Amino acid sequence: MYVCLCVGVTDRDIESAVSDGARSWRAVREATGCAGQCGKCACTGKQVMREAISREFEMEPDLAYAV
Repeated sequence: MYVCLCVGVTDRDIESAVSDGARSWRAVREATGCAGQCGKCACTGKQVMREAISREFEMEPDLAYAV
């Protein structure tokens, strides 16, 4: 789904930025260019980022305990 029409950023672009290590909206904006022009996509972009970060934390194993 397109999140930012001005720059052509998709939800997958945001998810990719998160999987590459972006953990803040600023980092996602710098990596994708999302919300750099009109800014109307910021709310949707932040929500996509939060969901992607949540999925990343669900996938990371708990390193405090050996498996």
